[in-house]
Amino acid sequence: MPPTHDLAVPARALAIGAHPDDIEFGCGATLAKWATQGCLVHLLVLTDGSKGTWDAQANITALVARRQTEQHDAASILNASQVHMLDYIDGELEVSLAARAQVCSVIRSTQPDVVLGHDPWKQYRLHPDHHAAGQLTLDGIVAARDPHFFREQDLQRHRPSALLLFEAQVQDHFESVDGFIDHKVAALLAHVSQYESTHGIANDREAQTESFRAGIRAQALSAAKAAPHLTAAAEAFKLITEL
Repeated sequence: MPPTHDLAVPARALAIGAHPDDIEFGCGATLAKWATQGCLVHLLVLTDGSKGTWDAQANITALVARRQTEQHDAASILNASQVHMLDYIDGELEVSLAARAQVCSVIRSTQPDVVLGHDPWKQYRLHPDHHAAGQLTLDGIVAARDPHFFREQDLQRHRPSALLLFEAQVQDHFESVDGFIDHKVAALLAHVSQYESTHGIANDREAQTESFRAGIRAQALSAAKAAPHLTAAAEAFKLITEL
């Protein structure tokens, strides 16, 4: 099938990420675009980000609190409606029945038309949390749609109409994000604790910040080149509609 582009703006969307900042990297510009057009955007972050530093002497309690604040700041920049955080220990996220139930509960309570998450099938993936988060997204969708999963939740079952997988092994859907790359960059830069370890911003902050911005813009331009009818900027996904 030829690639597709630009879903109808959903009334509600739920993006699920393993760590604070994963959602912004994967689909931040798309979420900002949809929010501007009236979509209620929810973010679900599965882990506490407690391993997100190269400082071996870091105060982990303080780091977790800082990363929660940064995630809320980033959500505000994207105009997201709400942030949900499950606070599993960073690096130790597992595909468990308990975690599936929590993801299912968030899907049922937010009733998203579109869910966005990590591609669990991506080849050569190194970080186990990304794989687990992607699998829990799939498992949560299946549980949320069927009435006999987790009946104790007493929540209305829900079936989203579409799933968009970011950082996908196979990319077949593109969202045009002209005018929203700056939102994505600003949301990512709200994660100040990640400047050194993730963003490559350390010694020469001004120059390295500009290099980071340029890299995000270049990724969007590259994605647009692979998309039909898009020329300026895009985010790429694997689209699944048989849910």
